[in-house]
Amino acid sequence: MSDHTSERPPTPPDAPASTYAPVERASVQSLLQDPKYRHLRLRALIAVIAGVVAGILLASWRLGLTFAIIAVIADTVYRARTVSSIPAWRRASAAERRTEAQLKKLERGGYKTLHARAIPGSDAQIDHLVVGPTGVYAVDSEKWDKRLPVRVQSHRKLFHGPFNQKPRLDEARWEAAQATDLISKALGREITVVPSLAIYGPPIPWRILNIREVDVFSGSLVRRWITKRERSLTTAEIEAIYRAAERVLPPRYSE
Repeated sequence: MSDHTSERPPTPPDAPASTYAPVERASVQSLLQDPKYRHLRLRALIAVIAGVVAGILLASWRLGLTFAIIAVIADTVYRARTVSSIPAWRRASAAERRTEAQLKKLERGGYKTLHARAIPGSDAQIDHLVVGPTGVYAVDSEKWDKRLPVRVQSHRKLFHGPFNQKPRLDEARWEAAQATDLISKALGREITVVPSLAIYGPPIPWRILNIREVDVFSGSLVRRWITKRERSLTTAEIEAIYRAAERVLPPRYSE
């Protein structure tokens, strides 16, 4: 938000000197109530409590002040380590971070990865697009409740507990199809993006299973799923596909 400083108009000769005082008080009050500064209000409260308690117990206002300052420093350090300045909706999920850590280990094998890429004209996102010697892959990372079992019915229906995951499979397949179309048009030749769903949490009672044209597997098998295929792309092709994907699939969380 930009700051705009405007000059206050001159006070009319017959106006009382306190004309603007209520406005100033209201501004300070609204500032103190602003949710953005809740952590500062909490920090001040912690400092006061720590200072008063230490001062009473140790019978010294100097030691009380010292403890208040220590409390402020401790709270500041704690928030710096545990609270991200990035809004929650812009941060990768725990499942995405786990997959990203696995995919990073593929770099030495000639694989390139784009994370959190948007499908233009939609709210959809490809969590990880991987391009490497064995092909092109769209990996969606899911963290599911481990207390609910995962099962498949007739190789066409995926359930997490009582919940049918058909919409999630259809979404993953659609995202990969969109990426296939966009990258193929950018390159002027046909390429195929293979869709997948990497699940973390509950045990998966199979290794890799294709359900509704989407490969479904435990998140721990991401690298194996990608590398255990036949090599089909050269280094030059990998680079060309990666650059095309980078152009047509913008970052989901761009500034």
